[in-house]
Amino acid sequence: MNQFTLPTRAVRRLRLGAALGLGTTVLAAGAASAHVTVTPSTTASGAYSVLTFSNGHGCEGSPTTKVSISIPDGIFAVTPTRHADYTIEKVMEALDEPVDDGHGGQYTERVAEVVYTATTPLPDGYRDAFELQLRLPEGEAGDQLAFPTIQTCETGETAWIDETVESEPEPDTPAPAFTLTAATGEGHGAGHDADEPARAADESESGSGAGPVGWIALALGAGGLLLGGTAFVRSGAKS
Repeated sequence: MNQFTLPTRAVRRLRLGAALGLGTTVLAAGAASAHVTVTPSTTASGAYSVLTFSNGHGCEGSPTTKVSISIPDGIFAVTPTRHADYTIEKVMEALDEPVDDGHGGQYTERVAEVVYTATTPLPDGYRDAFELQLRLPEGEAGDQLAFPTIQTCETGETAWIDETVESEPEPDTPAPAFTLTAATGEGHGAGHDADEPARAADESESGSGAGPVGWIALALGAGGLLLGGTAFVRSGAKS
């Protein structure tokens, strides 16, 4: 027997261990994906962010008919992305006092909840996602931002509203949440005009002025034409 060949019994044990390990991984992944989760495009305090909420299953096998997302205090305006399979309602709440909106106006009410109602129930075992664009509150780095969510199904509902505490086990039905990070220092528009440098570069290239790089390219091109013409004239004279 080759010294690198394992006995048949050992091979079987390794295969069994690998299968058990893969099964455990799949079960863990399934448990993690079972929650309603939120994924922000940025977590910077005070920045504009697109939050993607993901719903991966029904209520104990029952199809999902509605998803209601509560918006935490400190967020006033919310812009949902249109969804072809749902009607969308923004539930408004009057503010005790007006709040400066940063554009010369004031908020007298805020979006307290966004409700997605399915035109056709989402079967259990199928995933869907919902996008909300909003400005994150100007909190401290490390603050948790939670969005309690109620998932209503044809039979029953699941309240994803429990707070997740770092030092404690994760609850069975945690509210979708993430942790704020430090502000980027870009001010009010942080995360909202992230494509501004690229847009400025495009305008510079396509504008009426050629710019320094353009003028250099033109000069080099003209020089090349001049040398080529001179060489052609000389070759004609020799012939």
